[in-house]
Amino acid sequence: MLTLRQMRYFEALASTRHFGRAAELVHISQPALSAQIMEMEEYLGARLVERVRGKTILTRKGEEILAHVRIILNEVNRLERSARSDGGTLQGLIRIGIIPTVAPYLVPQFIPQLRQGYPAVEIELKEAVTSRLIADLSEGKLDVVIAAMPIEAEGIATRSLFTDRFFMAVAENGEAVLMSPLTETEVNVDRLLLLEEGHCLRDQALAVCSAGKRSLVNFGATSMATLLQMVSHDMGMTLIPEMAIPTETSRNAIRIVPFAEPQPSREIGLAWRRSDQRDADMAALAEVIIAASPSPYEEAA
Repeated sequence: MLTLRQMRYFEALASTRHFGRAAELVHISQPALSAQIMEMEEYLGARLVERVRGKTILTRKGEEILAHVRIILNEVNRLERSARSDGGTLQGLIRIGIIPTVAPYLVPQFIPQLRQGYPAVEIELKEAVTSRLIADLSEGKLDVVIAAMPIEAEGIATRSLFTDRFFMAVAENGEAVLMSPLTETEVNVDRLLLLEEGHCLRDQALAVCSAGKRSLVNFGATSMATLLQMVSHDMGMTLIPEMAIPTETSRNAIRIVPFAEPQPSREIGLAWRRSDQRDADMAALAEVIIAASPSPYEEAA
């Protein structure tokens, strides 16, 4: 008989494409996971995975079965949430994905307010780049994503939350002399430090500073914290979102320079599956996040 456990193990293997990592993900031994996959293959009468040069790949039949498995697991998750909830707003489990340039600055503000306002909610958080989060959302692994807009994906509904302005961060006692307010023509793109490929803030920084592809930046950081540490040591300058300023100026020797009007910005929003039918939950979550959003930054006189 095919079991939910086997389907969850198969989905973990399909996501990681690695028996060892899949076993860690579902908290069992690798031999136990392999045995369950073999039992699943035997029951279905089809080979689902292949091992090629140390890699795990899905067969054509495996890819076909995976699509059905994810639909089933998504429906089971909805059933479990419904069983745990008494029908009220934001009760039971909600799995939230959030991009790295938002998470450190928004999570400490809105999670306590969310728990205070909705004590029956169970929260799971995942931090990743937008493309990975939207893929997980579409596959039913997440319930909602907090990211920079626009988000365009089939079957995904969105709602804007707040505007997050961009500023330029330079070393407090560095060589760069930037006049306030700053125009894009005054930015030395050769000293512009960026996040690595995949982060939407990287593309936004290139757009704001009109760098395009004429400037090849030789460093790509994995986090905003790393970028700003480099800036504080006068290794370059970088774009900083308004929400990050209070935290990062308190721990880095950096100076914040505003842009001239119209100031560049990004729009932070929510994304969720239309088919999930949790509009009331999404509206309540949005209200909490908006209430917890950072106050506007005001340049010191």
